[in-house]
Amino acid sequence: MHEQVKEYLSAANPEAMLADGLEDACVGVMMRFGQGPVALYDYDRCIAIFMKEGSSEEEAVEHFEFNVMGAWVGDGTPAFMMNPAADDMLCLACGVEE
Repeated sequence: MHEQVKEYLSAANPEAMLADGLEDACVGVMMRFGQGPVALYDYDRCIAIFMKEGSSEEEAVEHFEFNVMGAWVGDGTPAFMMNPAADDMLCLACGVEE
C-alpha cells in the first residue's frame, strides 16, 4: 500500500510527507476540502510498530503522539486515523462513558 500511496502523492501533492519507518501502517490517502491529499496511517498499527521495536505500549504511545502525530510540518503532514469498535463509536457519539 505504501508504494501506491507514495506514487499517487508524488503526482497529486508533491508536498505531501510520508512517515519514516511506518510504511506498514500506511492505509491510504486522506482527502481534505481545499487542500491537497495526504498520506493516511493507522494509529494502532503505528503503535504496534514501535512496540515491535522494543517500546512498551505506554512508551510507544507517548513517542508516537509527541514525536510523530505531534510533528506538524505544514499542509503535507500525514494524517492518522483511529477505528474504534462500533459500540465505542456509539458511546462517543452519544456522550456516554463506559
